[in-house]
Amino acid sequence: MIIKIVNKSKHSLPKYSTKHSAGIDLRANINEGIELKPLERKLIPTGLFIALPVGYEAQVRPRSGLALKKGLSVLNSPGTIDADYRGEIGIILINLSNEPVLIEDGERICQMVIAKHEQVEWEQVDILEETDRGEGGFGHTGTK
Repeated sequence: MIIKIVNKSKHSLPKYSTKHSAGIDLRANINEGIELKPLERKLIPTGLFIALPVGYEAQVRPRSGLALKKGLSVLNSPGTIDADYRGEIGIILINLSNEPVLIEDGERICQMVIAKHEQVEWEQVDILEETDRGEGGFGHTGTK
């Protein structure tokens, strides 16, 4: 799939880290480091603008290494970039650790996954078909 991208950042285009990666790493595009205090959240610019095909979204997700090593996460995970959005991709990072964390220019701050989606039309009914599960939810199947 080919996606149009405008790169106003100081960095090269995003790329997959390995041959079979699902997510593309995105980098912070900042003039100076940004400190996130514990439980603080900030919007981190990437300098990237994309035009997704209709029927696709870009999902923004945390990087596992940043989560484990620094306690950083994407606050609205997964964040969704819609096909009709043309603004700069910004990443809402939150520091879930007990220590301040410094975000540096060019640091890989999240991953982006391109995913196909459908839009639905609702059919209002008075009753839904029965299933074995029924209304059971949140751990109803037990621990085995």
